[in-house]
Amino acid sequence: MPVTDVTTDPEELTMTLSAEFAAPVERVWQAFTDPRELERFWGPPGWPATFTEFDLTVGGRVRYEMVSQHGEHARGAWEFLSIEQPTRFEVIDSFVDEDGAPSEGMPPGMRVTYDFEPTADGCRLRSVTYFTSVEALEEVIAMGAIEGSTMAMNQLDRVLAGLRAYAQGKGTQVEMLDDAHVRITRLIEGPRELVWRAHHEPDLLRRWMLGPDGWSMTTCEVAPEVGQTYRYEWVQNGVEGSGFGFEGETLLVDPPRRAATTERMIGTDGPTVINDLTLEEEDGATLLTLVMEYPDAETRDMILATGMAEGMETSYARLESVLAGETAVH
Repeated sequence: MPVTDVTTDPEELTMTLSAEFAAPVERVWQAFTDPRELERFWGPPGWPATFTEFDLTVGGRVRYEMVSQHGEHARGAWEFLSIEQPTRFEVIDSFVDEDGAPSEGMPPGMRVTYDFEPTADGCRLRSVTYFTSVEALEEVIAMGAIEGSTMAMNQLDRVLAGLRAYAQGKGTQVEMLDDAHVRITRLIEGPRELVWRAHHEPDLLRRWMLGPDGWSMTTCEVAPEVGQTYRYEWVQNGVEGSGFGFEGETLLVDPPRRAATTERMIGTDGPTVINDLTLEEEDGATLLTLVMEYPDAETRDMILATGMAEGMETSYARLESVLAGETAVH
């Protein structure tokens, strides 16, 4: 993981984050100053960012918004105080409302420095946030700043490496983020638009979302809009009484980038899981990232123990075959 240390100093009113990256200073600088690359790592899992304004000049302004799978919004803004390309920049980082004005009831703007230093293996980042009071420091920490910034920065490796180098040939990867969240990644050969369609069009879904071989999807009712409900059911071919299924509601949709849904097993009192799907495309391949939110660690472990990841890998491999056929046709 890139982040090596996060420390706070109540006397100096600072929070310092240190990270190491296996990429040159110029490459890391680019990731921090290109809004399209920033969007791929700035928000922690479950809170991806969208940058709506980015003026990389002294006095220039940046605005961004992060949205959770529950539809909660968090907005921020930078004002550049100094820029020394490619080794340092300094900003005032503020919580803002939808109009870009300072948010009421939130900590005041914080001065933040970002220093990029060359190392024998790449680049070292040192980011220092300066607070106006102990109360502001404690409030930001209580909001999860340490955990959130660590998880966000730890996503930068895949941006710096490129999606193919990061994920190609690794199959379905499962990473436990905390007691309630699991992140699943899989590189899919095919353009993002087509991967999105394959997740939302019944004719395509029936061809790949089948889990292990020998199963058929008998019900495929999709929910392309927020508030709509979906229902998927499967049976094992030739096995009576083997049917099962899932149903849920669409919470958020931003085609072809992101969709969040609830999920629960049909006919049971089992727990509800939230699935947050994001798609990133690079060089003709799409990195599929699924952040799953469970009620607790016990539920998480119970579901993972069912062989869920293995079934997903079989389906994703099948998806690539379906996409190859669709691409050839078009």
